[in-house]
Amino acid sequence: MPAPRRIPEVEGRSAIASWLASGGFISRDVVATAVRFGLEELASRAPGQSVEVRVPPFGAVQVIEGSVHRRGTPPAVVEMSADTFLRLVTGQAVWADAVESGVVLASGEGADLGELLPLVEA
Repeated sequence: MPAPRRIPEVEGRSAIASWLASGGFISRDVVATAVRFGLEELASRAPGQSVEVRVPPFGAVQVIEGSVHRRGTPPAVVEMSADTFLRLVTGQAVWADAVESGVVLASGEGADLGELLPLVEA
C-alpha cells in the first residue's frame, strides 16, 4: 500500500511547473516541494519495497513490488540529484541516458525506472 500523500496534487504540480519555467533557478523550497511530490507520485504508481529511490537531501521512497526491505541498505538503490530527478519526472531527460552518463546511480535487481518515467508532462 502506498504511503499517504503529504503534498497536495495542485501544490506539487504547481511546484514542478515553476521549476520548469525557471530553468532550474528557483528557491530551494519550491525544488523540495517538486521533488517530494515527484517521489510521492512515483510511489503511488509503483507501490512496493524492493527499490529505494533517493533524492538527497529532499527525500527517499521505496517502490516496486518484489522482495520486502525492512532495515539497512535495500537490495536495489537508485540515487540522483534533485535536478536530475525533476528532469526525468518531466521528460526533460531519458532514463537510459542518465544512467549511462552517471548522473543516476542505480544498483541492484529492479533498479531500472525507465518504464515509469516521465511522471508528468512538461
